[in-house]
Amino acid sequence: MSLNINNEYRRYMTQIEGSSLFDLSLCSTKSHDEHQDEDTLIEFGPADISENTVREQMPDILDLLLIDRTTSTSRRKKNIIWATENYIQHGEKRYAATCQIKPELITGDKGQIIMPRALKSQEVQKERTKSKAEVFTPTWIVKKQNDAIDSNYLDDDLETYIKRKWLEITCGEAPYMASRYDMDTGELISLEDRVGFVDRKLKRINTEVHDKAEWQLLVKEAYQSSYGFEWSGDSLLLARENLLYTYRDYYLAKWREDPIYSLFKQIAEIISYNLFQMDGLQYIIPLSSKKEKVVKDQLALFDDDNGEDEWIIKPGKRVKIMNWDTKKMEFFDKGIK
Repeated sequence: MSLNINNEYRRYMTQIEGSSLFDLSLCSTKSHDEHQDEDTLIEFGPADISENTVREQMPDILDLLLIDRTTSTSRRKKNIIWATENYIQHGEKRYAATCQIKPELITGDKGQIIMPRALKSQEVQKERTKSKAEVFTPTWIVKKQNDAIDSNYLDDDLETYIKRKWLEITCGEAPYMASRYDMDTGELISLEDRVGFVDRKLKRINTEVHDKAEWQLLVKEAYQSSYGFEWSGDSLLLARENLLYTYRDYYLAKWREDPIYSLFKQIAEIISYNLFQMDGLQYIIPLSSKKEKVVKDQLALFDDDNGEDEWIIKPGKRVKIMNWDTKKMEFFDKGIK
């Protein structure tokens, strides 16, 4: 396949070549040189990504992974919210369900506070299943369902395939998008055995594209056409991290080196738009609808008030997502309501 890559983009790719963004404290990789054999073992990063390390090495990227694009404006950035009471014991003022997840709340001595479901205690897992119907799908079922959909696109050329829009609803840690680790055990899954729809796009790109500038452009388009939404803020952060490190895994497998900061940040920004927080029944930011008491202006002469207060529900904040074709934010429920 040959895409028309403009010269400006090629110059950009040449200019940003530089030192690796990663070190051994973030992701364990085997040392290598330009003549390294293609079969050399590559060790990918851990399933539970350290927010402490991300904040220390890539603070701007952690900020991107926490931002909420619906509630943020050009003047004021807002983050995704917890949307769960699982962390309330750490402080009601900052860890309540409606509070924003700030970097300082999940780093430092709280650096292990957010972890994949597989690593959570059985008690917490049961509570989340009971309160939010949170159940994660085994990898073999993910494969079966994605295979069924993917079978319709076997004859697609590469560009058509990677631009097909997919959406994982109530995505949790996003295994249907990128299956970096087993949802039951937390163990990393080898690249060839990953079955998410982003995995499938990146596998085809790795197989069919051998020009680095073309590769980056296609991967960018693959991420722009892949969406997911989730209620719980902690699961959403994990999903965003998984999608970001999936990019790193396929880059490393293809080019035998780590992506540099500029490329990593480019993908993180796309992810911050495409994996978003939403109440999937109302298409609003979770917990954003308000119950307000009706205030009566005056008492009627013959007041038939039965003593019960009247309440109204004010609609919540409608979620917006990025339309990458127009480069504009649009309401998710556009065309639905």
